[in-house]
Amino acid sequence: MSTRFLDCGDTAFSVEFGSTIAPDINARVMALHGAIAAEREAGRLTGVVETVPSMRALLVFYDPLSTTRAALQPAIEALLVGGQAITARSRRLTLPCCYDDAEFALDLADVAQRTGISQERVIELHLASEFRVYMVGFMPGLPYLAGLAKPLHLPRRASPRVRVPARSVAIATEMSVVYPFESPGGWHLLGRTPVSMFDTRRGAGATTLAPGDTVRFRRISRAEYDALSAEAERAPFDVERFVEASP
Repeated sequence: MSTRFLDCGDTAFSVEFGSTIAPDINARVMALHGAIAAEREAGRLTGVVETVPSMRALLVFYDPLSTTRAALQPAIEALLVGGQAITARSRRLTLPCCYDDAEFALDLADVAQRTGISQERVIELHLASEFRVYMVGFMPGLPYLAGLAKPLHLPRRASPRVRVPARSVAIATEMSVVYPFESPGGWHLLGRTPVSMFDTRRGAGATTLAPGDTVRFRRISRAEYDALSAEAERAPFDVERFVEASP
């Protein structure tokens, strides 16, 4: 697979690993993300400010008063040749989701009809899917979760909604997302989680999920959803509450 370096203004460049969305390409993105983090912790790659992973590329921000792309690119190319292992943060989380209220699952019946399976089976397949966060984008905290069970693969809605409620859990193509805020959206709504994807009350840890995280959903009732939502109104959830213990 070829790798391209592209300028993004005078303070960043992009390292692109391909033109398609695929697990192996995203794994290479995350491997470089982790390798650069390790180099910075060791006091190398002076001038790198931040790296931002996406589905198929890594954006590298740098301080133009300290370094240049010409200086950084050979060092990053050496990391690629070295085949660095993934060292970026990676967690396994289980998020609660309510599928049992028509207000939350606005597209459940339509998804069932279009896929030719029952509504209950749609829910079962979503719960059985093991998702990986490919990137966070579009709006603060919105995670793109790859790994949706194949029978649920559908294109986006022909007519996007003007308003999708915050914390809605939705699917399209081979992915699922959780909307952090109310916004327009064209994905199929299957449920809602009481867990906010972006909560400024947590300070520097405002974003709930990070690229590389593995996510599954746990089914909850409307009563449990309401109780958890009331709890979240009083104080922000500690994200570690939803992180599975290491085996």
